Amino acid sequence: MAGFGVGLLVGLTGVGGGALMTPLLILLFGIHPASAVGTDLLYAAVTKTAGSLVHGFNRTVDWRVVRRLATGSVPTTVLTMAALSYGDLNSATARDLISAVLTIALFATALILIFREKIVARYAARVGNLPPQRIAALTVGVGAALGVLVTISSVGAGAIGVTALILLYPRLPTARIVGSDIAHAVPLTLVAGIGHWLLGSVDLNVLASLLVGSVPGILIGSFAAARIPETALRLVLAATLIVVATKLSFGLYQTASTNMSVTDIGVRGAPKATTRH
Repeated sequence: MAGFGVGLLVGLTGVGGGALMTPLLILLFGIHPASAVGTDLLYAAVTKTAGSLVHGFNRTVDWRVVRRLATGSVPTTVLTMAALSYGDLNSATARDLISAVLTIALFATALILIFREKIVARYAARVGNLPPQRIAALTVGVGAALGVLVTISSVGAGAIGVTALILLYPRLPTARIVGSDIAHAVPLTLVAGIGHWLLGSVDLNVLASLLVGSVPGILIGSFAAARIPETALRLVLAATLIVVATKLSFGLYQTASTNMSVTDIGVRGAPKATTRH
């Protein structure tokens, strides 16, 4: 049912896969954040492969943009996974780190969904008039940033990536921007997902269940997308992400408060040192 619900929203809005699936796995099913991220990354790799095939068939993918994004994202994904491999992904520290990055990414995604039109109207013309070499370098930089963000939180390849491409390529049709973003998400989520799988942070049983539910959800959502106002859908999705991010941040606050209380008790309860004369 979770796969179906998220698939439905992705089909309706084109974003929200990682932004909703990972928090659902953490908050509703109690899955460790590292396993939730790893499972969602492989889930996204499978579903977005199908989407990229459709966009490729319809010639709505700009492979030049995809190459630039992947040039930045794949190396930073590998480096981020290498850094994560040095720690224990099942530890409380890793859980808090992933939850914190996920919370920030959710708030950022929600704000971008709400203010995307204003952001694009203000900055698209200015950014789009930059020299081609500068545009190419900025695209690689966006890919690098997405590589780190998506590897840690599984969030960002949708709303953040699409908005960045709209700013950098204002003359590119929306369909090609969306198709290019989906095509780029395939190597990004696949490399990151395989890395998490090698580190043991993927639940294959949950992954299979999600895929069974998401396929009909995406089909129904895609069919109904033309019948529901896009602005209303984006605002509903943004409100949902804000609620989820607030819930996660509250959980982080409780954990921090508990740790501080335990530390304080330990300090106050420590035996006083005695000095011998």
